[in-house]
Amino acid sequence: MLSVQNLEVVYQDVILVLRGVSFEIPKGKIVSLLGSNGSGKTTVIRSITGLLDIQNGDITKGSITVDGEDITNLNPSKIVEKGIAQVLEGRRIFSELTVIENLRLGGHTNSKDVPKNIDRVLDLFPILKERSKGEAGYLSGGEQQMLAIGRALMSEPNYLLLDEPSLGLAPKLVDQIAELITEINSQGVTVLLVEQNANMALNVSSHGYIMETGNIVMDNPSDVLLKDEDVREFYLGLNPEGTKRKSFKDVKHYKRKKRWLS
Repeated sequence: MLSVQNLEVVYQDVILVLRGVSFEIPKGKIVSLLGSNGSGKTTVIRSITGLLDIQNGDITKGSITVDGEDITNLNPSKIVEKGIAQVLEGRRIFSELTVIENLRLGGHTNSKDVPKNIDRVLDLFPILKERSKGEAGYLSGGEQQMLAIGRALMSEPNYLLLDEPSLGLAPKLVDQIAELITEINSQGVTVLLVEQNANMALNVSSHGYIMETGNIVMDNPSDVLLKDEDVREFYLGLNPEGTKRKSFKDVKHYKRKKRWLS
């Protein structure tokens, strides 16, 4: 299990971004973490993977454990060795390198198994096999996202953290990514899915957490969240009758507050 308990994060010594965040990711499950831009989702992932230094952030309270072992404030390379891999928001592939070269870089902590893991990734993403010798920068957005996920899988993680994998993709490609996440999970990889696309995330996960302004404001099994009136209205864009809102005004001007803010 990957466990985050009472996590508090401060940026630049003054900006409190996370305020006592706690959640758990049971082994073998897909868990979704939902929230709008600025809610603190990416900061949560950076805290787990040791990348807070990029934004001059510090964990000031709380702990992060994986399978009972404390990994709070470990170096990123050590965290990868503990079986945790992250797919960054925006893909962050090496555009001038080939698909195969990108995958090899993902396997630097597990170099002896690189050939085997490349074969595994290419079997999982057949389109990458077709383009394996081409420069990654010429891939489509969906193919680049597949490459980013494949590169993370090269370290043979037990826990895969995905930060906005559907961002900027057409609906058909979002469906493909959702199917791939389910397939990866079926192979024994536990997944934390950080998303703004609540519908996709809740349909592939078993449990969901909702963040706002650095706090967890709701958590429930995903099927319960899909039926929740507030989630349906504020995250799925549905009217109380279950129909989609038809106008920008309907989306931007709500008749009531979210219950968790009352």
